[in-house]
Amino acid sequence: MARAVAETVGTRHKRGAWSELVKRKNPAFKSLRKRAAAITCNTFNLSLQSPVVSVAAPHTLRSWLQTVVPACWPGASPKTLRELRGDASARRYWRVYLEPGESGAPASVIAAHLGPHDLPAYARALKLLPEPLPEPLYLNVGRFLKALGVSVPEVYYARGARPADSGSEPPSNGVSETIGESRLILVEDVGEVSLIDAVKASPARAPELFRAAIDELMRFHVDGTARRDLRCPAFSIAYDERLFAWEMEQFLEEGLAAINAGAEQVTVAPEVAGLAVRLGRLSRVFSHRDYHGYNLFVQHGSRLRVLDFQDALLAPAVQDLAVMLTTRDTASVIGPLLEAELLAYYIDQARHRVEPQIASLLDPVSFLEEYRLAVLQHALKAIGRFAQLSRLGQHRYRAYLPFCVEQARRILAASDDFPALREALCR
Repeated sequence: MARAVAETVGTRHKRGAWSELVKRKNPAFKSLRKRAAAITCNTFNLSLQSPVVSVAAPHTLRSWLQTVVPACWPGASPKTLRELRGDASARRYWRVYLEPGESGAPASVIAAHLGPHDLPAYARALKLLPEPLPEPLYLNVGRFLKALGVSVPEVYYARGARPADSGSEPPSNGVSETIGESRLILVEDVGEVSLIDAVKASPARAPELFRAAIDELMRFHVDGTARRDLRCPAFSIAYDERLFAWEMEQFLEEGLAAINAGAEQVTVAPEVAGLAVRLGRLSRVFSHRDYHGYNLFVQHGSRLRVLDFQDALLAPAVQDLAVMLTTRDTASVIGPLLEAELLAYYIDQARHRVEPQIASLLDPVSFLEEYRLAVLQHALKAIGRFAQLSRLGQHRYRAYLPFCVEQARRILAASDDFPALREALCR
């Protein structure tokens, strides 16, 4: 039974298999945990993210550090800087190695430039919040998460940080060349070992580390939702039908043609719209939104640190899980049995953490159906996004496309409710 569940959520299989599973109840989840210890994950020797960019640090940054570092740790001074490669945003990061003296300063810290915008592109395009914001989202959301006990980096210095100018435009290459002090902050360096890196180095630790990631996610979904605070903008942004549909526009405009040049938008567009409608109807929790193995870092062997949280919002719980278990090249470290075991673990943990009347509503069959839709939507979104980034010259994202396409294909092969998409992507 465990393998049947795993095949349903993790591999390509015969049409209708998902519907068959939905007719069953959940005894599979009990035996699934027993099988987890025997899981061996297949890993690829794949290096998709270079940690360092060879660009001289701006004079403004060096000057700012000369003032800020001794203000935080009297007697300390910045020694050397190395710019780190960020993800697909205009934010920039530098690892700053310190000369601590006798100040007790850490060996290194991270200088972050928050970029020309606080709100992500979708929030600006859909006008989800008025700008300018009262303060940078990184600081606001980070403060809320720290109060929840989420293991976010310490903020060492942000006294001069100001909200972004709502009239500013991002640079054409996605990287902000102008470094203004009002967008600089100094934060804790959580190291260089992402969750994905840690699991690739020690595949046998995958169940342990991903369960730890789910434990941390519970602080978002259960504690964060219960402690709703309207001073945190995340509670004013919903992952609703409109946002799901907006995200998949790139798939229709660029991703579809990149996978199948002969496919027609007009044929698949109604199914994409229907997917957005179905996901938009789901109940929502406080969500990280980009909760994956490259935004989770492992310290001291087992402690997880959470990064890139500034775009938190209200979303279906399965959205974070779909991202964590399937995004990018995650399939290289999470096989179908482990995926199913982790979904079962999430349901068990949620049932123990929420009120009894809510726990009774956590039906595994319904939850798996919602997860199926979330995985498909995320895969389509990612195909469109990575196809666009590749076209714009950020070719390292092209390596993720085969993984995203396979995620979409295995979901489409599982049932008959998206025939046009299946025809376009599974040919």
